[in-house]
Amino acid sequence: MLVFADGRTVGTIGGGCYENDAFWKASGAITTGRPHVLHYELNDDFAQENGLICGGQMDVHIDPLEPAPRLYVVGAGHVGQHVARAASDAGFRVHVVDDREKFANRERFPTADTVEIEALPDWLHTADIPSSAYVVVVTRGHQHDLEAMRALAARELKYLGLIGSRAKVARIGTALLAEGMPRDCLDRVHAPIGLDIGAVTPGEIAISIVAELIAVRRGADVSGASLSGSRRGADSARTASSPR
Repeated sequence: MLVFADGRTVGTIGGGCYENDAFWKASGAITTGRPHVLHYELNDDFAQENGLICGGQMDVHIDPLEPAPRLYVVGAGHVGQHVARAASDAGFRVHVVDDREKFANRERFPTADTVEIEALPDWLHTADIPSSAYVVVVTRGHQHDLEAMRALAARELKYLGLIGSRAKVARIGTALLAEGMPRDCLDRVHAPIGLDIGAVTPGEIAISIVAELIAVRRGADVSGASLSGSRRGADSARTASSPR
């Protein structure tokens, strides 16, 4: 039986009170993204009161089916190229944007859904990025990173991460706070980006970034530093520097 987010159903598991209960559990699983196994005793007193006479037991497996998440890679440099490749392999629908045709092209991003060549400030302020999206900011310079954070930090996003050294992250966070950006917006930004695996090369850094994306997607604990300078957990460390 398929259960849709708008309440529609296709198929049945037999009807009655158990199907109704399973329907509501499935509706909840759409929100949480977590699978369930439900066990029903069809011959208990509750079943008899509701007119179920088949008896026996029934297990219902609830498996939420979610669309492939969208990942926006802002910056088509070396790290961005590796992130796009690894994220595609991990099941993300990748969208790349950069203002340099030399970097943002199909030869370098063959698995991306879209590759946009546009001035980053213009694209960032007009792009229709859904709240379920993941955004990785891996531009080539401090000013582009700052512009990206101005445009993105206040948005509701599933994930927003910024590459760079702790010193650069601190400068950008301080600048945005001085401009009036609410601290709680910066608290949500994963910065410096990526899990701390000692990554050095662009390929290794991309793996650390995509690992963090997977952890967020699957509901694992992802603690560490944020753009505001506060920490999302006391025992986590992140990559200290991230070459592009």
